[in-house]
Amino acid sequence: MKTAHDLVAIAKTHVQEVALEAAEDAIREADVLLDVRESEEYAAGHLPGAIHVSRGLLEFKLSSSPELSSRNLKVVLYCKTSGRAALAACAMHDMGYLHVKSIAGGMDAWLAAGKTIIKPQMPSFD
Repeated sequence: MKTAHDLVAIAKTHVQEVALEAAEDAIREADVLLDVRESEEYAAGHLPGAIHVSRGLLEFKLSSSPELSSRNLKVVLYCKTSGRAALAACAMHDMGYLHVKSIAGGMDAWLAAGKTIIKPQMPSFD
């Protein structure tokens, strides 16, 4: 029986991971940057310009969003450590998306490198 780690390892052999050093260039060249973490993770901080689509809803969101339906979109994905992003990239390839990359190391690597994130500010009602 395969574990989640086995599935991620298999996925990573089929997807293009972008090294952290090349991630900002890949993001600039992309049409869309997708954060596939859970909503709480996204709300705690995300990469500038990222759109949130949790991994569990990815296929449904892609199928129901005309702005994300073109199979020629250049997409960069990330999650916390890159496992969910690899699985998401495989799913997108299976759906016919042609230009999908994921960021190696995910958000953890991004933060460790001291790169910029966006932390939404909640309004104060005091």
